[in-house]
Amino acid sequence: METKYNIVKQAIKSKILDGSFQPHQKISSESELMKQFEVSRHTVRLAIGDLVNQGWLYREQGAGTFCADRSKEENKANGMPQKNIAIITTHISDYIFPSIIRGAESYLSEQGYHVSLFSTNNDHDNEKRFLEKILTQHFDGVIIEPTKSALTNPNINYYLNLERQNIPYIMINAYYDELEPLSIVLDDEKGGYLQTEHLIKLGHENIIGFFKSDDIQGTKRMKGYLKAHRAYNIPINPNNIVTYKSTEKATRPIQELSSYLDKSNVNKPTAMVCYNDELAIKLLDVLRDKNMQVPDDISVVGFDDSFLAKVSEVKLTTVEHPQSEMGKMAGKVILDLINTNIGNQRKVEEKVESVVFEPKLIVRSSTAELKNK
Repeated sequence: METKYNIVKQAIKSKILDGSFQPHQKISSESELMKQFEVSRHTVRLAIGDLVNQGWLYREQGAGTFCADRSKEENKANGMPQKNIAIITTHISDYIFPSIIRGAESYLSEQGYHVSLFSTNNDHDNEKRFLEKILTQHFDGVIIEPTKSALTNPNINYYLNLERQNIPYIMINAYYDELEPLSIVLDDEKGGYLQTEHLIKLGHENIIGFFKSDDIQGTKRMKGYLKAHRAYNIPINPNNIVTYKSTEKATRPIQELSSYLDKSNVNKPTAMVCYNDELAIKLLDVLRDKNMQVPDDISVVGFDDSFLAKVSEVKLTTVEHPQSEMGKMAGKVILDLINTNIGNQRKVEEKVESVVFEPKLIVRSSTAELKNK
């Protein structure tokens, strides 16, 4: 169990790291901290004393306690270039992430940079913890895959503090729209369009779509799905759109598809658009349990062209994801930012541009022309 003194200490430190306390700004008084954390004056003094000793705060007799300017100390400590890059991803060893990371890591290593990997496990608290670590240690730049990018992010202040401290960062796979950062992404909307258009051209109109709702890739792929229906004047059945959160990915889509196929009063879908290959493979098990053959009874399209698309008994039609190439490009762009950093990331971004990869449909045996019934 964490001690009360450490809780107070970490809370003050977090306010420094997210920029709530600026250098030379007076922090809350001892009485205010006692009331806020419901602790004794002794506990507050212990926490403040530790932070003063570690150089986070300084005291002025009769005036109070102030936030220290750590930039001068860091500049002294970092007289020699460290050449460190941090990569924060939602996952490290799952699905397509190893390929993305390898692409970035191999390029950065060739350029003489050490890479530190952090995995948020798609959790905002973990993201906060790693951003604090990056802000307390010396990193030349940061490559970040956002956590639940379609939702309001509680850690925005940490990113603003990265900007204040002139630590360049870029985002991959997705981005926090409110920050308008440099990003390396795939055109997910067009990818969702290609998935759906392919099925429409094969004669399918009753197409069920599964989309993750808490990341921007899912919302854009769903937008592409909707646009394709409209472009071909095909009515959209609201019941054919299934959304789910990251925490529900192993349960909700499976339950929804199973329940839908069990209904006797609905026209069964003849095709399926899946958020990614990982989900498509899980849904193939549902179809197998319902004695439905792919593609004879139902066509299925995945997304990402992961290794899963090729190793399953049904080879998936899917949308290609650049993976390793995206990682390498992220490495190149972050180094471009570092090498042209003139003290203002916003000005630098005028010279270094975001990259959007074009999606490509890979056709395999999981889709077929709709048979006349």
